[in-house]
Amino acid sequence: MTPEELLKEVMAALDKKSGEYAKQAEQALKEAQNAGSLSTDTKLAVDKMATEFNALTQAQDALKAQLGEAEQAIAALPTRSEPAMVLTPGQQVIAYEALKPFAQRVGANERTRISIPVRAAMTSPDLPAGVVEPQRLPGIDTLPKQRLFIRDLISPGRTTSPAIYWVQQTGFTNKAAVVPENTKKPESDIAFDTKITPVTTVAHLFKASKQILDDFAQLQSTVDVELRYGLKQVEEQEILFGDGTGAHLHGIVPQASAYDAAFKVEHQNGIDDLRLAMLQSRLARLPATGFVLHMIDWAKIELLKDANGSYIFANPMRLSTPTLWGLPVVETDIATFVGKFLTGAFRDGAQLFDREDANVVISTENNDDFEKNMVTIRCEERLALATKRPEAFVYGGFTVPAPPKPQA
Repeated sequence: MTPEELLKEVMAALDKKSGEYAKQAEQALKEAQNAGSLSTDTKLAVDKMATEFNALTQAQDALKAQLGEAEQAIAALPTRSEPAMVLTPGQQVIAYEALKPFAQRVGANERTRISIPVRAAMTSPDLPAGVVEPQRLPGIDTLPKQRLFIRDLISPGRTTSPAIYWVQQTGFTNKAAVVPENTKKPESDIAFDTKITPVTTVAHLFKASKQILDDFAQLQSTVDVELRYGLKQVEEQEILFGDGTGAHLHGIVPQASAYDAAFKVEHQNGIDDLRLAMLQSRLARLPATGFVLHMIDWAKIELLKDANGSYIFANPMRLSTPTLWGLPVVETDIATFVGKFLTGAFRDGAQLFDREDANVVISTENNDDFEKNMVTIRCEERLALATKRPEAFVYGGFTVPAPPKPQA
């Protein structure tokens, strides 16, 4: 039964009760005129009739008010070119649930229902777009990044030229000696060589729509950070492993001296290798200032234990700066460093010159970006690496420990 039908039913019942009430009142008036007073039964019947009549009147007023509110709510719903939106079953029940108590007062042992058309089944795809919004987590989940370190170890520098030119001493023959009077002085020999290191550009681009950058401000800052990190990651690879061909930097590792231990150590292991590499650097008159090794190899060293099971270097109960043989240890996760190490005089043996710091530029004038409302984001830097003393660096692999001898 629709609300309109329910209202008609209540109004019909009200008219019926109104007639019965008028008839009963007329009979009571005649009885009072003839007998001079109303009997108890007649008085109770008239009171009951008046109560029911008042209840129906209130029900009618309430139904009219509820129906008016429902009509206003339906009229306020937005109109679309799509299929007309209707109240959901839950909305209809909430709107008309209050009518049930009034419907039950129409007469004894009577029930009134509100007919609500419901589809056979309602699933998520049936809901219009935007009715249930997905939950959005704040921020942007970025990829993990390796820790960058090598730039911090090398002496910094600036340049305004497209190349770095310097003079390198390549040899010194010392002929100094004790000389008697009136004797020709010995002549020493010093050799020099000129070196030129070109400035290299490291760059990449990123495409994005203007709308997404305008609507999602955090995306632009994330892109800036990612582009800058991409440059620094390539920069680190070039400083370490650049082969010097084409536009590549001439990295430290290709120029470093190969590890060549001055002597053998009984039961030699990785810790001994690092100490002997320090010695090799010091013999080149450029004492080492640090170690670079893969985090796996450093973990192996930290987990070394003595015969009693106590850690030799590490203290699990406290944090400390990684050091070995008095020098800082810098860990890296570059895969090619597993089983390898680099040591040397990083401050004195090499210098990094920045021609142009890493910068991000946004333009709409690349290709057909203007027509498509796209933007091109460019990130680039220019730098040069001068490895002035290649012999100051030692690069090599760890000695594989010999298997223990079987006990007799």
